[in-house]
Amino acid sequence: MSKRVVVIGGGVIGLSVAARCASRGHRVTLVDATPRTRGSSLGNAGMIVPSHLVPLAAPGMVAMGIKWMANPESPFYIKPRFSLDLLRWGYRFWRASNPAQVRRAAPVLRDLHLASRAAYAELADAGENLGLVKNGLLMLCKSPEVFHEEVETAQTACRLGLNAKILDAAQAASLEPGIEMDIHGAIHYAEDCHLDPRRYVESREQALLAAGGQLVYDARATDWRVRGRTIEALLTTAGEIVGDQYVLAGGAWSPELARRLGLRLPLQAGKGYSVTHPHPVQTPQICAILVEARVAVTPLGGALRFGGTMEIAGMDERINSRRVQGILKSIPNYYPAFSVGDFAGIEPWQGLRPCSPDGLPYLGRTRVADNLLVATGHAMMGLSLAPVTGQIIAALVDREPSPIDLELLSPDRFG
Repeated sequence: MSKRVVVIGGGVIGLSVAARCASRGHRVTLVDATPRTRGSSLGNAGMIVPSHLVPLAAPGMVAMGIKWMANPESPFYIKPRFSLDLLRWGYRFWRASNPAQVRRAAPVLRDLHLASRAAYAELADAGENLGLVKNGLLMLCKSPEVFHEEVETAQTACRLGLNAKILDAAQAASLEPGIEMDIHGAIHYAEDCHLDPRRYVESREQALLAAGGQLVYDARATDWRVRGRTIEALLTTAGEIVGDQYVLAGGAWSPELARRLGLRLPLQAGKGYSVTHPHPVQTPQICAILVEARVAVTPLGGALRFGGTMEIAGMDERINSRRVQGILKSIPNYYPAFSVGDFAGIEPWQGLRPCSPDGLPYLGRTRVADNLLVATGHAMMGLSLAPVTGQIIAALVDREPSPIDLELLSPDRFG
């Protein structure tokens, strides 16, 4: 039976949910606050990463974050400010940063990423021009100590059924002939892949419109009209939008709207940056992570994108040039053919990622309203998890069981 589905949020998650629901015959309206937005989608690294089994809230992250606080160019930074929401988030982040949580989360993240990878491959096989390249991911390590830690992570990945190969510097170089690298060693994850995020976003827009969906831009969601436990309408600056099912996929902007229903969604905006060189001096063919620097490297046709940092500074969308410099300075350490000067005149991009305190997305139904679904909190994994998020939410809209266990992802898990 066709339903009226209202999706709040026009980033990669919202678009994936909207397109999937529309493909099932539902009448979908997607609402976003800006004239044309992509959330944190267009400038991100475009990686699909089954290898990313460890959530942001990982053992050692608190101590590392404290150490990095003194460095304005470090990969992770929390701007000191008085905020009860930030204090509560930080406490929960600390509580979640333990080995037991990682063991619980890893199989769920594996299943989510692999399902998304399969969905991307299906789209590409159907003729969608996404720029999908399935040749794996290289984790490039400068130091023996960090390489040893990555080897342990790779061994865990292998136990969970992933294909991870441990490489010395020469073996890594053989996978990238013609690319000069200064590293101690690397891990190659065969299941990982990458694509052009712009192409994917545009394809979901086109799929939604082709299925009869509606895109409503420049309409900020302000409140709900509720009767009992049922949402009757979404209130926006462009008027009321009535639906049968509502999906909150507003990224870092989700908590305020959730609070109006009595739903607590602890989230902090994690600002990230990227720079894309249109004509790099060398172009690797395999996407990579510069591990110590926490920088992602993605070939996009003839261009090369470098992205990184996790800056917890509230809803501040200004570009912090010191953080961008931190990214640029790290590149020659791994790729000596590059210099910081190569990026002169290239405008950086920034986006706000929605970060939950335990590093897992909020996905599923909530007790606060019978016809509300939540799809947010994906942090740095938004593009990687977008298709499976669309599949899960579309199934729940039709009152079907989720294809993946959502117990750890409940929007109600923090009360």
